[in-house]
Amino acid sequence: MNGLILSGSKNVFEVECDDGYIRDCAIKGKILKASEGYYNPLAPGDIVTLDDSTLEDDKGMITDLVPRKNRFVRWNIKKKEPQILAANLDYLLIVTTPDNPPFRPRFVDRAIAQAEYEGITPVIVCNKYDINAAREEEFQDRLEVWENAGYKVIRSSARTGEGMEELANLIENHLSAFVGQSGVGKSSIINVLDNTVVLKTGSLSQKYGKGCHTTTKGTLIHLQIDEALVGGIKGTTANIIDTPGVRRFLLNDISPENLALYFREFVPFIGKCNYGMSCSHTHEKGCAIIQAVEEGKISPLRYDSWMRICEEMKSGSFED
Repeated sequence: MNGLILSGSKNVFEVECDDGYIRDCAIKGKILKASEGYYNPLAPGDIVTLDDSTLEDDKGMITDLVPRKNRFVRWNIKKKEPQILAANLDYLLIVTTPDNPPFRPRFVDRAIAQAEYEGITPVIVCNKYDINAAREEEFQDRLEVWENAGYKVIRSSARTGEGMEELANLIENHLSAFVGQSGVGKSSIINVLDNTVVLKTGSLSQKYGKGCHTTTKGTLIHLQIDEALVGGIKGTTANIIDTPGVRRFLLNDISPENLALYFREFVPFIGKCNYGMSCSHTHEKGCAIIQAVEEGKISPLRYDSWMRICEEMKSGSFED
């Protein structure tokens, strides 16, 4: 029998089994070879094989991991190991805000790069779009830069409902994961998408303007989308993985030398520099990427973000 990981920790996982039961399951032998080297062996969205002989109504044993379509990973700086946040995704919904918590465009760019590396379609969800900071020119410029690079940007507000229909229609019949800093409103968005789900929402720290962690572990939620958001159609469903708020997102398995490969608008120019694949794209004469920036084909904002992320990776000193 197979099962779907809904949530869990290193030792016990909540598994939705093919027979309809949800069981707390441990890993048989305590090690899954397919997940060795990761901080957590399994994540929401994983499909696992269960030992039929050990099944009880509420318990079971996991024997194997069905090969993943993809997985979204970050480097866990505290544990010094890669951490899988979600698996088998159709979309990665990168949630950001104009303010409260402060806008962090490099957080978004890192998450986009990791999604590109894993072959997951990233979508930028700008929540709290109703607040005054959303009208600031610098913020609007960033959204346009992502759109011009080919990324979908959804301008939304869990408070006013703006953008919720667009988001609901995007995720319908798909498995998506929310990722973002604490306090950006991931749980609030889920509460609007499915008004039968009531997730705890948190407030911001007044001192630091950072969110308090209300989601403590990743959880896969089956949504019954509010029919008002999908043209009155009843029974519309979506699957969402609500991940814990991340204040610092670090790339995993991507080197500074290869980061440009995961900035979508850089790709057509890679290999066309005078120094070919040896070009650092920082100072060389005849660099196709620098020329593309000068000609307006690559945004200076994204180029600067790429430069800063590369510098962080090389120095090991990261901003929130």
